[in-house]
Amino acid sequence: MIIPREDQPRKSFDEESLKELAGSLAEHGVLQPVLVRGKGDKYEIIAGERRWRAAQIAGLQSVPAIIRQLDDSQAGELSLIENLQREDLTAVEEAQAYRQMIDRYQYTQEMLSQKIGKSRSHIANTLRILNLPSSILEMIESRKISAGHARALLSLPGQKEQLAAAREIAAKGMSVREAEKRTKPRKVIQEFVFEKPAEVLDLEEKLQKHFGTKAEIFSHSEGGRIIISYYSNEELERIMEMLIGK
Repeated sequence: MIIPREDQPRKSFDEESLKELAGSLAEHGVLQPVLVRGKGDKYEIIAGERRWRAAQIAGLQSVPAIIRQLDDSQAGELSLIENLQREDLTAVEEAQAYRQMIDRYQYTQEMLSQKIGKSRSHIANTLRILNLPSSILEMIESRKISAGHARALLSLPGQKEQLAAAREIAAKGMSVREAEKRTKPRKVIQEFVFEKPAEVLDLEEKLQKHFGTKAEIFSHSEGGRIIISYYSNEELERIMEMLIGK
């Protein structure tokens, strides 16, 4: 009897995809064997659980299998590597598998890169997804947002901002490019408020004499602002009359 692995790195299987595979297996059979190891009087799946599940849906009584003698550590490592080489993992499943390989089997990011054929930057960026709030990870798992969306969210400073942006991205069906624009840090315009040039101070003095109230000029990298202060509604009306007339 074949049984699934308890700590299978892959946590979810798309039902529609399984049904499609089941239809193919019903017609052509299981062409690629699953990999199993003996466990008591049963055989535990190390690689190929998706094919095994689809075969069950198709009503197949047996599947071809390769039996390997593996201890728990070897079985876990092989199962993780097999899953990481699949294309249909969610970004969260992929990140969690990387984390297990690093924490449990002492892989470095460089070793992972060589083992599974992914760049170090891809591995590092995928691992960063695990820093997002759990509610966002659930949105990635349910494919409401993608890995690209998740990476864009990481540019925001706090979990509250990340969650608000994630909900907006999902609700509006934003593309990754739109999400990157939505989460791009706003440009800070630096104001130079100290050591104003003499000519600016002269202009401030002229403004104050003209309007009869406090006036300030602030310069920054993209222009500047003039602030004219008032201290009552009557004073505001007087200044407005001077600016635009009655």
